[in-house]
Amino acid sequence: MKPVWPTVFSGEEQLPQDSPSPTSVAPGSSDPQTPPLGPILKKTTGLGFCIICLFFITSLIFPAICTNIESLSKGSGSPWSTKFFVPLTTFLLYNFADLCGRQVTAWIQVPGPRSKALPGLALLRTCFVPLFVFCNYQPRGHLHTVLFQSDVYPVLFTSLLGLSNGYLSTLALIYGPKIVPRELAEATGVVMTFYMGLGLVLGSACSALLVHLI
Repeated sequence: MKPVWPTVFSGEEQLPQDSPSPTSVAPGSSDPQTPPLGPILKKTTGLGFCIICLFFITSLIFPAICTNIESLSKGSGSPWSTKFFVPLTTFLLYNFADLCGRQVTAWIQVPGPRSKALPGLALLRTCFVPLFVFCNYQPRGHLHTVLFQSDVYPVLFTSLLGLSNGYLSTLALIYGPKIVPRELAEATGVVMTFYMGLGLVLGSACSALLVHLI
């Protein structure tokens, strides 16, 4: 009976040539992990329009217009009208309303991602521009008419501006990764962030022109 000797493999032995390393990438070839941008842009065009429009209107008004709306009772010299009106009715109120709008999306998510109501509501927010312009914005160089003769109006308009911005923009940002295949969801989130930044940049640039026209 012949003894069976164990087979010893040398550490210098190589794998068979027909089983290439899974991590090897041919020179000059593109990274297979790079997500395609075309399908993402095609599927998110509607939501991208909503996001750009929402943040364009918001940055057009806030803070360039909001911070220059003065209390109609400023001449009385009260602390409310001279010291607290702008900080409370502009910064605190807007950000609180925006936070509430974002929180509501945890329970209510209407309209849906493919509904025509979502871009319609985004476009409807353009009505905020004349509403804020005809509050007691000071100083006024061209438009001297103040239609809203009460401090209640800028408070109401600021609340609606923040609430609608928080709710609608969060909806659009949530829907983006949901309407694409799962493997494109992460890249879609980056694209949605680009839409948001584009809207903010355009709105901030146009706010300087709007201030000049008032």
